[in-house]
Amino acid sequence: MRTVPTLEPADAHNAALLAHVHPADYRNPEPAPRYNLLVLGAGSAGLITAAVAAGLGAKVALIERNLMGGDCLNVGCVPSKTLIRAARALADVRGAAAFGIRVAEPVEVDFGAVMERMRGVRAGIAAHDSVARYSQELGVDVFLGEGRFSGADRVTVDGASLRFATAVVATGARAAAPPIPGLEAAGYRTNETVFSLTERPARLAVIGAGPIGCELAQTFQRLGSQVVLLEVLPQIMGREDRDAAALVERALVADGVELLLDARIERVEAGGTGKRLQVTSAAGARTLDVDEILVGAGRLPNVADLGLEQVGVAYDAGRGVQVDDRLRTTNRRIYAAGDVCLAAKFTHMADASAKIVVQNALFFGRKKLSDLIVPWCTYTDPEVAHVGITEHEAAERGVELDGYQVPLAQNDRARAEGDDEGFVKVHTARGSDRILGATIVARHAGEMISEVTVAMTAKLGLGALTNVIHPYPTQVELLKAAGGQYTRTRLTPFVASLFRRFLALRR
Repeated sequence: MRTVPTLEPADAHNAALLAHVHPADYRNPEPAPRYNLLVLGAGSAGLITAAVAAGLGAKVALIERNLMGGDCLNVGCVPSKTLIRAARALADVRGAAAFGIRVAEPVEVDFGAVMERMRGVRAGIAAHDSVARYSQELGVDVFLGEGRFSGADRVTVDGASLRFATAVVATGARAAAPPIPGLEAAGYRTNETVFSLTERPARLAVIGAGPIGCELAQTFQRLGSQVVLLEVLPQIMGREDRDAAALVERALVADGVELLLDARIERVEAGGTGKRLQVTSAAGARTLDVDEILVGAGRLPNVADLGLEQVGVAYDAGRGVQVDDRLRTTNRRIYAAGDVCLAAKFTHMADASAKIVVQNALFFGRKKLSDLIVPWCTYTDPEVAHVGITEHEAAERGVELDGYQVPLAQNDRARAEGDDEGFVKVHTARGSDRILGATIVARHAGEMISEVTVAMTAKLGLGALTNVIHPYPTQVELLKAAGGQYTRTRLTPFVASLFRRFLALRR
């Protein structure tokens, strides 16, 4: 008997969402005699796997125990970016005086309306990931319920037995909480529960200053919470370029977020309607009284209760399903895709891995995960977008780089819009224009990084970007400026002297 999920608050938007992604009255179809491809999990990786395979003519079964759309639609990208947009609109209003626009103070935030808009946007997008679309339009047999391997070529779900030729594990990941004494008893929120808030927490502690922690700390601070962001490392965004992390750190502090770095939470206690954290950091011991705790300190793969042991699929509770470079598990008939097996837990990475799986599983392809060039973006204000190698990663690997950096303040569009805190930084192989990595810090860095990703994918050097014509004025012109820096390094004194002699002969 399957369990029908519920969502809080129980309003019309969430009812519409559930009607799309886990309708209560849905009845699973009669299983086909055998499926070309069976997919466990209907998050980003599972949905793409099923859609692409069905579009190519395969008979596909898709199993989901919770909500179609997975984290991205329901508790990840869509709700978080919708809230970030509201917080950015508020920051723009409060900063309007810099543009000669006078706004009456105080600017009020209707937190309930902000959250309701988020639920409305999410429900509106949900049709794309819905049971109806996949079952009726795409021809996928959708099964709602707990799926579990029960034999070499079988999965059971809601009392039915489904046979498959090839299977894909795409069950995703979930929020992980650090082992802090008292945290579980005191209660906390993660990205899976924070979007159900209808009242703004006056005081919010955010544990973990990675992408989720930084994005939501800045967002809630701007929306009126007093936020303290705690990080065990000496800097925020530990995997990012050091200069980029420093810029975002300054932005968070400017917004009013209190940062506690090198912080260790000794214990958490519940008291009255709030929670108390005992913290030790470089600044000494602190007691923090807050209304809510948000944990953004990592994710764990969903590998339990799938029957993986019965079919010889090796996995680790922390790292997920073990796969090779072609995303095949230790069982040659079973593949994996998305957060359940990848270190880079991004929606776009799940999408790319799903397409690799379809090619390799159904068409004897030899596509490799290691061939992918994967950008990512943290949607703070300013955003940090990155692709390829960073300076500190290069140093760790002994890779020699040349670097080209252009500050945002040199760009006319950035100055006109008042968004001049940031930079474009491109790394090439020493003595070459072969791009190995890039970091962009700008308000729309996530839109700008794609030009570098295309260049790297097409094996175009940095010098080639000097020949790209960009509309003027746009911030992406900074990439052309970085290319110009490289081109000028080719003008050695010897080459310059040859040019001078040539021009002298033409007088």
